Amino acid sequence: MAHNESIVVLDYGSQYSQLIVRRIREAGVYSELLRFDVDAAEALALNPRGIILSGGPNSVYAPGAPHLPEWVQASQLPVLGVCYGMQLQAHVLGGQVEPTDRREYGPATITVTAESLLFKDTPTNQKVWMSHGDRLVSLPHGWRPLAISHNSPYAAAVNEELRWYGLQFHPEVVHTPFGEQILHNFLYAICECDGTWEPNQFINEAVARIREQAPSGQVICALSGGVDSAVAALLAHEAVGDRLTCIFVDNGLLRLGEAEQVSRTFRDHMHIELVTVDAAEEFLSALAGVADPEQKRKIIGEKFIRIFEREARNLDDAAYLVQGTLYPDVIESTAPDRTVAAKIKTHHNVGGLPADMRMQVIEPLRMLFKDEVRTAGLALGLPEEWVWRHPFPGPGLAVRVLGAVSRERLDVLRQADAIFLEELRASNLYRSTQQAFAVLLPIQSVGVMGDGRTYADVIALRAITTEDYMTADWARLPDDVLARVSNRIVNEVAGVNRVVYDISSKPPATIEWE
Repeated sequence: MAHNESIVVLDYGSQYSQLIVRRIREAGVYSELLRFDVDAAEALALNPRGIILSGGPNSVYAPGAPHLPEWVQASQLPVLGVCYGMQLQAHVLGGQVEPTDRREYGPATITVTAESLLFKDTPTNQKVWMSHGDRLVSLPHGWRPLAISHNSPYAAAVNEELRWYGLQFHPEVVHTPFGEQILHNFLYAICECDGTWEPNQFINEAVARIREQAPSGQVICALSGGVDSAVAALLAHEAVGDRLTCIFVDNGLLRLGEAEQVSRTFRDHMHIELVTVDAAEEFLSALAGVADPEQKRKIIGEKFIRIFEREARNLDDAAYLVQGTLYPDVIESTAPDRTVAAKIKTHHNVGGLPADMRMQVIEPLRMLFKDEVRTAGLALGLPEEWVWRHPFPGPGLAVRVLGAVSRERLDVLRQADAIFLEELRASNLYRSTQQAFAVLLPIQSVGVMGDGRTYADVIALRAITTEDYMTADWARLPDDVLARVSNRIVNEVAGVNRVVYDISSKPPATIEWE
């Protein structure tokens, strides 16, 4: 996709790399996260006004450490190095980086010691978020210090002639209160961006690209019931009209009432051709006895595709499959090598596709974040209750039933999950949590119900708050709401005698349990 301007972020493996891209887009400038060893032509095709080097877990002086591509310096563009990125700038230009006696991780205070465009409109003393084990102990020739911290003599520095800036802290995280302003200064005061990016303009670009990718023939779209696939379907319908058929596979792994809602919205409200496939038995048979979560994802991903291929043969052999893959799915499922980022888990949208699949996959949302997809969904006329639905994993309840999946265990989870979401909506808490769900644990516990001893299932409740789904905190739900949910589940869901609440943040835990 061609852009008038962009900021290229080179990924050196930081858990916060995606956040840099998000912050830049939120500030009105298009940005993409690219591997640090990306081909120069691919990066420069985005018409960058500047380059950001992300943080990362490596040491610049270690053998085989990720390097700085030659084209970065040759481009003569402004460069902002963050943490490892700053150390890499200094290392390349002759500065000295050493391991520190005391690792600096978490909140810190920096003192800005010199004026610069980068710290314009920010205070002299400011809180920041540090995450590093090495530090810069001498600056390269032509650089001057901009800020210090208790543990870093060069918490920020600049070479004005090159327009290269370095930060030892992370401006992209919410724990750096003036980070947004610092990034804004880099974009507008240093890179001189115009700031014309907004998610709505993506709609016309996506429609044009779908028409280009599928100039003729039948197109099918995999509808899951979530906002991502719904927006992908609406874009495809805008692009190819009646050549689109949406296929909704009722895989038996859906939430309560979900199949009916999908049918009602798309067939009756949006007037889009919809085929509903009852495939619960096929999926449950394939999953019988399987407890490993990665194996579940692979089985479900392949089964989806085989069903779509079967349905495609009934539609004059459709040649194209539209999926709602998002940018975080693409990044999180890609592990460039061991020195950069470890793969967290396979997303079935990107990791479960069989190698011999005959349809061409079209992913109109693969460069968007969730909030951008919601903005596009509202602009396309998707009902608000769809737009604000919490994310639902591709493999559905199969990865929320821990251990082996069965129809009986799914029914238990479905009822408990529906009660939890119903109470959150009734208490006006659904929108203030970004994801909430129930998990059926693979253990049972002793309880007392009436006059008898029970040995029954345990339900875990999970509710999180997050800006970006890359990091998340557990939601502080009111005690009375949790008490009501627990009471209802134990009394209304047969076979459950205990409810627990998950108070883990991400990291170290992931949002989903599997």
